[in-house]
Amino acid sequence: MGELVRRHLGKVVAGGALAVVATAAMVVVTLPEGAGAGDRGDRSTAAGSARQDAIAPDGVVEDAPEEGDKGIGSDPLTDAETQRAEKAALDSNGLRSSARDVEGDRGPQRLSTNLAENDPAEGGDAARRAQIVYYDYKKDAAITKTVNLETGKVESSNTAQNVQPPPTKDELNEATQLLIADPLGKGLKQDYKKATGKDLTGPGDLELSGFIFSKQTNLRIPSELSECGKHRCFQVVAKVKRGPWIDTRSFVVDLSARDVGRLG
Repeated sequence: MGELVRRHLGKVVAGGALAVVATAAMVVVTLPEGAGAGDRGDRSTAAGSARQDAIAPDGVVEDAPEEGDKGIGSDPLTDAETQRAEKAALDSNGLRSSARDVEGDRGPQRLSTNLAENDPAEGGDAARRAQIVYYDYKKDAAITKTVNLETGKVESSNTAQNVQPPPTKDELNEATQLLIADPLGKGLKQDYKKATGKDLTGPGDLELSGFIFSKQTNLRIPSELSECGKHRCFQVVAKVKRGPWIDTRSFVVDLSARDVGRLG
């Protein structure tokens, strides 16, 4: 009986030893080459390397695909479509020669060009159309033209006064130039000098934004701003490039009359 027990225990011990050896073999297989049993630094490096391998490589910047001549469906207008639509709009009804832009030059001031929304009744096969909005400073009128991009023809044209779409960058630059040149712009130039130590030479020295001013928004209107609403008037918001804001909210520039007024 004792002999049987010893034999049984011997099998158990031997089995346990084999299990330990097998486990050790598995550990050795997972360690990096040349790592010793007590080399914790190498094991940490291997683990870090594994984590690094799991991170996606840096992206590669590729050139944008070449833009086609025509868009599809509700795709934004292509450059070619925009050029064709604007040419057709300017050529219609003598607009190119009769209207004037913000600087008084021949031709209207373009405010925006966008893909027009089609009538749902036309279905999914409707032609793509462009909608171009201009401002004629000669007549103080907003002009909207819709061009069929397949036929190249102006399908509709609308002219409205007392309608003032948001300002463009060119208009804000012109309004700021008028403000700088006006006696009321003295404070703007002084604040710029104080902030930068340099003289304010033009709109390019500033970061600009702004919004339409209408006399209905303010009760205390100086006489030089009495036509705002009919005229195209802006309040300019100015900021020193990489610097502080300059408070110009009390000044209004009438671009139609090329005059500057102060509120309050």
